Amino acid sequence: MLYLRPPVAAGTFYDLDVNRLKKQIEASFKKADENKKKKIQKFDVAVVPHAGYMYSGWVAAKVYSMLGEKKPVNFIILGTNHYMFGSKYATMKRGLWKTPLGTATVHESMASRLLEKCELLENDVIPHQNEHSIEVQLPFLQYVFGDDFKFVPISIACDIADNALIDDCIFIGKSIANAVKSSKENWLILASSDFSHYVPQKLAEEVDTYIIKSILRLNEKMFIDRVIEKNASVCGFGGIATAVVAAKMLGSKKGKLLKYATSADITGDRSAVVGYASIIM
Repeated sequence: MLYLRPPVAAGTFYDLDVNRLKKQIEASFKKADENKKKKIQKFDVAVVPHAGYMYSGWVAAKVYSMLGEKKPVNFIILGTNHYMFGSKYATMKRGLWKTPLGTATVHESMASRLLEKCELLENDVIPHQNEHSIEVQLPFLQYVFGDDFKFVPISIACDIADNALIDDCIFIGKSIANAVKSSKENWLILASSDFSHYVPQKLAEEVDTYIIKSILRLNEKMFIDRVIEKNASVCGFGGIATAVVAAKMLGSKKGKLLKYATSADITGDRSAVVGYASIIM
């Protein structure tokens, strides 16, 4: 019997009601395309935010609005581990993730391949049970693809004092890229992260711009160094570093910032904001 992971972010990060959730997602796409003609661009890797849809859904939709051209496709979603429960680096070998829009299926063969080739990864549901960073991406994917996709969730525990983290991220990133290159299916890699947390707008913009430049250069070591230098509260920096490594191995030469915004764009409160970015590589 397959493990069924219930939604833990429904009703908080996004709406629990199916119809209201669809309207929430539609509003995100509408705002994402506001006053700007959408240009479909080729990419293998993206960074997307994971805050409440009210605040960051439209920034995430900048990426998701480009996916309609990519059917059929599967996803490796690199989330963070906000609560630091369970294994340091964890995937799920099989299972279903439920949201108000239905169930999303874990891609068993890819998960098994990654567990076999990357000894750092463990098959552990515990980091995923109460974590929202991967879950909040699924309704967007379900809205675009219905049930015509599968995914592999990977949780990365981010500790800024962990000296081994950058080497581990490089190893995991290379393992993911090799698995994707050897697959006959189409894959996209998503790194789920917000940027500065609860700092004044000006500081958030300065720090986040400085850090994002290293992502656009596809320099994972510079990125981690800048996070440490600024003591930046980028909650999914391990996933981003891993994604950058994978992007380079898959042929990316540089990243492109689609949108940077903060919670102040929605609330008007510039005294303590959270930063969001949508980036493709």
